[in-house]
Amino acid sequence: MQGFPHHYRVTATSASSGDVRLTASGLPELLTQAPAEFGGPGDRWSPETLLAAAVADCFVLSFRAIANASKFEYASIECDVEGVLDRVERTMKFTAFTVRARLSVPAGADEARAHKLLEKAEQSCLITNSLSCETHLEAEVLSADG
Repeated sequence: MQGFPHHYRVTATSASSGDVRLTASGLPELLTQAPAEFGGPGDRWSPETLLAAAVADCFVLSFRAIANASKFEYASIECDVEGVLDRVERTMKFTAFTVRARLSVPAGADEARAHKLLEKAEQSCLITNSLSCETHLEAEVLSADG
């Protein structure tokens, strides 16, 4: 890992209407629009869905790193994230994110340890640690032996 601080640069460009083009060095271009809730077409990533995606992605990558460091074997992890956008004191903001993680483990795996590692991933996720709203983890461990 590189020393801190790390810097991340993204450029957004757009005409007066249509897609916003997001670019970053070495990465594929990403097209975004306003979400359907704000009059957008609903068929593109939006800042709102990108934020929820960042929470989900960071949780999965945090769990992967923690599981690897702990030598904990698992088959797969799936993470659904729901962000709640609301108006608070006349300002729109995200008020909560719920992280629903489903971890599939091999038969005979230590399920209590799996839950602890999922909780550790939630606590160490740098995206949720950077947000001012509440986050909640709903974790489920599915064992191959039923």
